[in-house]
Amino acid sequence: MKLRFFEDKATMGVAAASEAATLIRNAIAARGHARILAATGESQLAFVNALLRETGIAWDKVEMFHLDEYVGLSLDHPASFRRYLLERIIRKTGIQHYHLLDGETDPEKICREVGALLAAAPIDVAFAGIGENGHLAFNDPPADFVTEQPYHVVKLDEACRRQQVGEGWFKTLADVPERAISISVRQLLKANAIVVFVPDARKAPAVQRCLEGPVSPLAPASILRTHPAATLYLEPASASLLQRRPVTGDEFPP
Repeated sequence: MKLRFFEDKATMGVAAASEAATLIRNAIAARGHARILAATGESQLAFVNALLRETGIAWDKVEMFHLDEYVGLSLDHPASFRRYLLERIIRKTGIQHYHLLDGETDPEKICREVGALLAAAPIDVAFAGIGENGHLAFNDPPADFVTEQPYHVVKLDEACRRQQVGEGWFKTLADVPERAISISVRQLLKANAIVVFVPDARKAPAVQRCLEGPVSPLAPASILRTHPAATLYLEPASASLLQRRPVTGDEFPP
């Protein structure tokens, strides 16, 4: 995994979006289409908004999957990741080919059906963040680093659920679902490239654990260090607890 460091979140968002857009364009130029994995959440907005400003992307040739969704949450709930993607990406780009994770009816069936589609061909680029507890997608610690299921149903820990309240998606902890559909760690690592966008001071402890601690299920996003084409985007706040100031081009091997 390589690191890119910027002095502010806005500049970082533009740079991450530029890399993502280049990977999408290159895939379309090479094969006539691109397959992407989209991330959601408040921390991804600077990246998502910058990606929408990129030009020259044939969005009608993009097939989109996403990382996760709550079990039992309706599409019209403000915290629904399906709603997030529809409002912030799909309707704004005109993407025609997308697969949304419906956690309202039979989540295990959705895991099997959408998982089979996801695993059918390589993903050109995945977008990801790091949770306050170090989670990757909704793989909370201790994360399952072994399962080969493309998607699985997971139990959300309290730290993860409190993050959702802190970001304003839910009013109380009791309102946050206790389970979610999540892409598995091993499936995410199969993406050809991963763009990891991590702003804000509240993510600094997780960044420190994932970069400077051992690669461990207790710090799920630490596994990104094993991916040769993952790029981690940081700014001063999110990098503030690292032992030394990061420099663009730094590499973090296992």
